[in-house]
Amino acid sequence: MDTLWREINGTGIGVYPIGLGAMPLSIAGRPEEAQAFEVIKAFVEAGGDFIDTANAYCLDDSDIGHNEQLIAKALERLGKRGSVTVATKGGLRRPKGEWTTDGRPGSLRASCEKSLRDLNTGAITLYQLHAVDPAVDLAESLAELMRLKEEGKILHIGLSNITPRQLEQALTMTPIASVQNRCNVLEQTDLRNGMVALCQAKGVAYIPHSPVGGHFRHVRFRDESMLTRLGEKYSASSYQIALAWFLHKGQHILPIPGASKPKSILDSLKSVEVRLAPEEIAALDRLG
Repeated sequence: MDTLWREINGTGIGVYPIGLGAMPLSIAGRPEEAQAFEVIKAFVEAGGDFIDTANAYCLDDSDIGHNEQLIAKALERLGKRGSVTVATKGGLRRPKGEWTTDGRPGSLRASCEKSLRDLNTGAITLYQLHAVDPAVDLAESLAELMRLKEEGKILHIGLSNITPRQLEQALTMTPIASVQNRCNVLEQTDLRNGMVALCQAKGVAYIPHSPVGGHFRHVRFRDESMLTRLGEKYSASSYQIALAWFLHKGQHILPIPGASKPKSILDSLKSVEVRLAPEEIAALDRLG
């Protein structure tokens, strides 16, 4: 397990193995901007260089782009714009705070162009379809992302919240740099259905979101007895054990734990120091 960097497969971009999932900084219950800035500052000053965001990380449709604007402002203040890779997403809307899909080509184009402005950049390094819209053919949504790539507005295309079959379909149309799905040691669907292995075989980075449970379920990880026992053995937190388990699953995996406090992301970054034994990894595999 290389702790120094991992490539976002096929892009030539090397990043620290643990990224920052920035969603908690902008949704309901978000911290004050000063605290959010401290989270991003702590992350990049400790060596983090990959931040995941989305235009829909906000309170509602009137707040679209909040997270992207926050990240752009923080990186500008820190003088880190050129050294941190920011991935964003389009394809969801937030009417009255709800989460609804919108994969229509025109909507994706408008979202991408607003993200370019909110991130204050000429091209988005990694632009991901946030979710497949059941009312729009995946090929239709993907074709628009391909046009945006041809125009130089995005450099690499990623997909989020998809199935192995949908990934296979997408790969017949264009290179896919990443898949971002929910997965963690207690929710191992993508390990069981072959998605993680498929990504590895096809040269696609796998970016598990909610790798320590996410905004609402992380307490389960703190209290899980096997994680706490291993944490005591390695002088690590339960969250570090859960992330270390993921890092052992393949060089193409880039977990993006969320954080709303500096101490949380600093704790996550230390997971690269944990070396689990094969029998411990196998025991954690059975938790799912």
